[in-house]
Amino acid sequence: MGHHVIKRQNGLEKARRDVVALGIAAAAIIMFVGTGSAVLPGIVQQWTSGVSGGTDYVLVNALLLNIALIIFGWRRYRELTVEITDRRVAEEKARELAEIDPLTGCLNRRAATIETDRAIALAAKGGKALAFIMVDLDNFKQVNDLSGHQTGDEVLVRAAERMSSLLPRDAILARLGGDEFAFVYPYEAHAPDRVEQFVSRLIDAVAKPMDVVGQKVEITMSVGIASGLSGRFGEKLDCDAQVLMHQADIAMYHAKKQGKNRFYWFEDTMENELRFRNQLETGIRVGVERGEFVPHYEQQVDIATGKLMGFEMLARWQSPKLGLVSPDIFIPIAEEIGVIGDMSESLMRQAFTDARDWDPSLTVSVNISPVQLRDPWFSQKILKLLVECNFPPQRLDIEITESCLHDNIGVVRSMITSLKNQGVKISLDDFGTGYSSLSQLRSLPFDRIKIDRSFVSELKDEDASSKIVSAIISLGNGLEMPITAEGIEDDRVLETLKGMGQMKGQGYLYGRPEAADQVRKRLSSAGLLVEPKAASDDTSDTPKAKPARKSA
Repeated sequence: MGHHVIKRQNGLEKARRDVVALGIAAAAIIMFVGTGSAVLPGIVQQWTSGVSGGTDYVLVNALLLNIALIIFGWRRYRELTVEITDRRVAEEKARELAEIDPLTGCLNRRAATIETDRAIALAAKGGKALAFIMVDLDNFKQVNDLSGHQTGDEVLVRAAERMSSLLPRDAILARLGGDEFAFVYPYEAHAPDRVEQFVSRLIDAVAKPMDVVGQKVEITMSVGIASGLSGRFGEKLDCDAQVLMHQADIAMYHAKKQGKNRFYWFEDTMENELRFRNQLETGIRVGVERGEFVPHYEQQVDIATGKLMGFEMLARWQSPKLGLVSPDIFIPIAEEIGVIGDMSESLMRQAFTDARDWDPSLTVSVNISPVQLRDPWFSQKILKLLVECNFPPQRLDIEITESCLHDNIGVVRSMITSLKNQGVKISLDDFGTGYSSLSQLRSLPFDRIKIDRSFVSELKDEDASSKIVSAIISLGNGLEMPITAEGIEDDRVLETLKGMGQMKGQGYLYGRPEAADQVRKRLSSAGLLVEPKAASDDTSDTPKAKPARKSA
């Protein structure tokens, strides 16, 4: 603070000296003009004629002083002119640094905010609408990761040039940071289609392949549009730059969520969805820490005999604030925010603890997220958990979806082999919905194939689903892989499956997923619950269970 005060005082003192110097010079010029014309000729005449005496040395000295002061003032004037020029250049440079993105030459976020507020005022005065267009390059991180930041910077420059070439005279282009750009675009309120046409041209232009540093780069973009009106077709401006940026950002995020390479106008429902999403993310993080996620169990039954073979563990979340949340909602979010591993470990720990009291023949099936399979320590974590819970690995069945096989087949094969070597069973889940090849089925050591419920629940005699299910069963028989059919919801489907061969089945026909205490009661009544004292000595055959049928 003191440094700035001293600097300011020094600047004021210098300015005072400049004013005094120029004032003296100005006074000297005035004196010279007023007296020099009368005195100078006489002095010159005396000097040139050689006549001595009579010279008024006071006037001569005054005249010389005036000349000296004029020279001094002119010199200082030249110095000040140079200083002013340098200062203007420095100020212009500082303004550019403060307002211009150095990489692309576009306005930066700070300048964009100022210009947007200015454009809002002009649009309101001129009776126009204003669109704030937020642009984010899709998958740009991959360009940096795969090709380097030099290539990434060149892609940003090329994209900015392409967008700038389409810029109308009354619009503004800015780079907000990273791979985010923005447009301030005035338009007639009754013609929002003009904005949409402009954005469509932007998307098409940026999507054209780029030849960057000898590499062919293709990139798309997601776009969000916020209108400066009270609504998309509103009648008056009622916002500021920050509001428009926020709304356009939400719309852009929505475009990414809907598949990228597209645009959306902002709507209030998007903000509500985003707010709910943020609540979910916070709730999931807190819920994992507090143990709010609990396992429920769905019966797996031999469809020919009705004998209970085991259970599939399913995650359930009864949030204290949000109520019962569907796993179709919270599991993808848990994967995105990076807590699916901790959630799964907590659920498996509970399931292994619950299942220790079940009959030793009953298995526990657990679905594994593709995100978990990217963890190189996944198999070791599973085996460590089995040891800590004192749960036999032979009773665990890990279910892996087909989509997992395409992330890193080598890593998946290594993990499957590691788990199987310890006795863990591995099933290929949701078979028929992904892209498994016969070579993968042959080379990967799966123990079981699960037919996706989408084929089973709609099963009818001699229809397409029936033929697909029959083909999968034949494939499993040929590869000596047992079959599990999920989604059995009525007796008609069950009877059709019985006619196709031996397999396990699960679905609402046998009962909905149940909490641990309900399963314990079911097993106790069926004689399938092992008392803790006898758990280590019980090697008897498992009695036949009577699975509950879904009530009408």
